[in-house]
Amino acid sequence: MIEMMIEQRRSSLGGGLEVGRVLPFARRRMVGPFIFFDHMGPLDLAAGVDRSVDVRPHPHIGLSTVTYLFSGEIMHRDSLGTEQAIRPQEVNWMTAGRGITHSERFEKARAVGDHLHGIQAWVALPLGDEETAPSFSHHDGDDLPHWNANGVHGQVIAGDAYGLRAAARTHSPLFYVHLDLEAGARAEIPAQYRERALYIAQGAVEIDGVRYTAGRMLVLGPDVSWFRAVEPTTAMVLGGEPVGERFLFWNFVSSSKERLAEAAADWQAGRMKLPDADHDEFIPLPATDPAPPPMS
Repeated sequence: MIEMMIEQRRSSLGGGLEVGRVLPFARRRMVGPFIFFDHMGPLDLAAGVDRSVDVRPHPHIGLSTVTYLFSGEIMHRDSLGTEQAIRPQEVNWMTAGRGITHSERFEKARAVGDHLHGIQAWVALPLGDEETAPSFSHHDGDDLPHWNANGVHGQVIAGDAYGLRAAARTHSPLFYVHLDLEAGARAEIPAQYRERALYIAQGAVEIDGVRYTAGRMLVLGPDVSWFRAVEPTTAMVLGGEPVGERFLFWNFVSSSKERLAEAAADWQAGRMKLPDADHDEFIPLPATDPAPPPMS
């Protein structure tokens, strides 16, 4: 059965950039270790787009961010000195641990225009790794195993699924997979994890005779083992083992409210290093706790 259906909540970030927030949700904060899930676009960005659409430097603790694009390009810069463009079917995996700052900019769009469409997710780190050293890795090609069979093209973004394993280092058992399905194709859903969900990015699917359309995350009960595409469909399947309760403040995730307050104070006092190429601007700490930012 479907335990819960979560509809994305569309919102404008200004500058024409629009996203749909799925997680966290009031009645479902997490699925496995996934604590944040945003659907970016689809959106056409014209050449010369204003810098107001860029995501200026901001901080994270206690999580890994996962950026995955269906189309478009984003330039990532962080306080470790990383500068890495991400393109479709690639993965930027950034582990914040005890603290990192980064920016994400639409430099290709500014130069020649672009069509942006993708997913931003956060994965909460388990208790023993919340204060691990920050790191960044970029993955493409053989790092992201894929297959084609019976009208389904799949790519493993992270973790273990379908007998395959992606290269990004994860800190707890999880899976995250991109599936493109032809109309009528049927896809299995990994069964070995305690919590699982299906997000429909484009198209529509059927489970137990019920049709679900794009922009919805289906939190799956243990008896759901497959779904069928009723039209050409792009879907994400994800989940894993729970890591325990987590608190959020702005960009920070932690098992401790005190640690969130400490991170907020560090950012406000300028104690967190900015990316070298982005040292002249940053996003200020909000006066009150907002919803987490749509871009990670």
